[in-house]
Amino acid sequence: MTVVTSGCAKKETPSPESAVSQAPAKSAFDPSTAATLAGKVLFTGQAPAPKELSIKGNPECSVFHKEPLYSEELLVKDGAVQNVFVYVKEGLEGMNFPPPAAPVTIENKGCVYLPHVTGAQVGQPVIFLNEDPTLHNIHSFPKNSRPWNLGLPFQGMKQTKSFSAPEVMVPLKCDVHPWMTGYIGVLAHPYFAVSDENGKFEIKNLPPGDYVIEAWHEKLGAQTQKVHVEPRERKGVDFTF
Repeated sequence: MTVVTSGCAKKETPSPESAVSQAPAKSAFDPSTAATLAGKVLFTGQAPAPKELSIKGNPECSVFHKEPLYSEELLVKDGAVQNVFVYVKEGLEGMNFPPPAAPVTIENKGCVYLPHVTGAQVGQPVIFLNEDPTLHNIHSFPKNSRPWNLGLPFQGMKQTKSFSAPEVMVPLKCDVHPWMTGYIGVLAHPYFAVSDENGKFEIKNLPPGDYVIEAWHEKLGAQTQKVHVEPRERKGVDFTF
């Protein structure tokens, strides 16, 4: 729409979401030269005991858990750390990566967020799905995008949002069940991964080049490494907390 005031035309400023959708294709590189970063996140010293969550006052949630429910804020198994967000922090400047049409899904299931840590691109749809027959909500706390608080009162209900700017990391919380927390890393590119229960991660289809790689954990902090990736190389990168 054009607004005319005193004979002068004022052009509307596109929203951040529309600016993302109109971004040009990424700078071309030969896909046959794509490389892979693969590694493991390790923990040294005595691993802390799992922290039990108090949910007994919430029968709508305790019904899902016959055994104690433990916090996911620090999961260490056989010296490996789960839920570490590993991503390319520097080295992709000047390249544009349109967001995927396929959504990222975060479930409210058994009164926890699944997954606890995940990632998405700027402008990519993020679906929040309630799998439980009780009220949940998704309260986001970004600094670079507009925050929101979504109600999911019914089982099977879902809402879809997206983020307008990169940010590592965006905290998520359920105000109804305060132990329900999660994090989503929002990036302008698709080169990220989350370590699994064995501490392993893999970032595929990376253009050859020089990069700064960061590993972020909600309790252990962040570490960075500089890496050089050759064409078609499978580069090993480990982090130790």
